[in-house]
Amino acid sequence: MAGFRRQPAPEPERRQGIAENGLPFESVWDYPRPPAILPEPRQVLVKALDATIASSERALRVCETAGAPVVYIPEADLNAGFLLPASGGGSFCEWKGAAVYLDVNVEGQVIRRAAWTYPRPSPGFEKLAGYVAFYPGLVECRLAGETVSPQPGGFYGGWITAEITGPVKGTPGSEGW
Repeated sequence: MAGFRRQPAPEPERRQGIAENGLPFESVWDYPRPPAILPEPRQVLVKALDATIASSERALRVCETAGAPVVYIPEADLNAGFLLPASGGGSFCEWKGAAVYLDVNVEGQVIRRAAWTYPRPSPGFEKLAGYVAFYPGLVECRLAGETVSPQPGGFYGGWITAEITGPVKGTPGSEGW
């Protein structure tokens, strides 16, 4: 591709000790590729327009090199009636497969493509079937009461909390990481 120059990966931030949320610092550059699916033991809360969309203590998180963890909530822990199929297609992840997007609808106010799911995940990622992830840049997401910051750039759905160190992909120039 003419004009595209792969950017070298930046030097990871290596912080020692405990973050303000009481957890040890965790560098996204220590996450594996392909990604790992891990239990998320913290209380997960997703809200939109003051409505509780989901609350779970059985979530999973997907950790992939250079990306903030993405939290997936079991469908059984979603409050009924808030999610609708989104129009406009899906996306494809080289690891997880074909994603289907969902709109959040609270009393007729629609937040477009605020969530996604993998109805038929690729081999190795079957655990994600029946789970939904949310973009923290579009809805309020919390882990153990801590408000989550969105991963930069708007494409990735990573959840950044106090213990996460980077740099995290998503900013301009990070496409080749």
